[in-house]
Amino acid sequence: MHADPQFVIGMTAGDPAGIGPEVIRAALGSGGLPSGFRYEVIGEMSGHAAGDSTAAGARAAAGALEAAADRLLRGEWQAVVTGPVSKKALHAVGYEFPGQTEFFAARAGVDNFAMCLTGGGLTVGLVTAHVPMRDVPGLLCRSEIVRVGTLLAGFLARVVRGTPRIAVAGFNPHAGEGGDLGGEEIAIIGPAVAALQEAGAAEFSGPWPPDTVFRRAVAGEFDGVLCMYHDQGLIPLKLHAFDEGVNVTLGLPFVRTSPDHGTAFEIAGKGIARPGSMIAAIRLAARMLEGGKSKGAGGREPRP
Repeated sequence: MHADPQFVIGMTAGDPAGIGPEVIRAALGSGGLPSGFRYEVIGEMSGHAAGDSTAAGARAAAGALEAAADRLLRGEWQAVVTGPVSKKALHAVGYEFPGQTEFFAARAGVDNFAMCLTGGGLTVGLVTAHVPMRDVPGLLCRSEIVRVGTLLAGFLARVVRGTPRIAVAGFNPHAGEGGDLGGEEIAIIGPAVAALQEAGAAEFSGPWPPDTVFRRAVAGEFDGVLCMYHDQGLIPLKLHAFDEGVNVTLGLPFVRTSPDHGTAFEIAGKGIARPGSMIAAIRLAARMLEGGKSKGAGGREPRP
């Protein structure tokens, strides 16, 4: 990878009582990061009892996020890789955002954003993310599916060669069985797929039954899967690529990635946390900065 030496990839330590500091240290010392980039870390890397979630630790994590946003918006960093935080601890000290995804979108003044996760042979985009399941049916609409599908197509276009192939998952079992098991596929998802096909940003197809579409994607039939809700995408992603999954925020004016795991307070400080997901998040940030056309994020070799 021939990097621009001016590219800086910053990292936030996350909650200092979690595994964020130790996986960052391990990643930086691994010898497996792309050369030609500058790496900087912000946040408290020690001084807190491992595994002990506290208000002080949450405030430290929030402060690192604010400092990172400042550097990104001033152009001092071109990408940020965020360490894991405790949403519960952050909310207890007045943090107003559902998660780090929403925080960076707000600081960048971006309304058109979405959550994507990638690892191994699977990439998933989420139409709805951090909302209770009971709210999901009311949030599904044609315009949102088209919006997030378009963002997912844009991301995949940066990391696979050729036109991305994106499967759209149904919402109901068996994708509704022609209306017998639910009508969202007929009334909402199907028309959204047609609109995405007409736009031509990617090869969209579906809605496909959710119980088989992820296996087809891992087998190489699709470059990504557009999912209707959080766990529909994250359960297969974490089952398939738990130690190398990466969270990507789509739609930002800068690159933001994150390892796809939490603070893991229960193992913090024990020396057993694996840095694979952090390394993958840093490597993906580098590839996105380069507009990478090497191996696709969904694991597919580039098409000619």
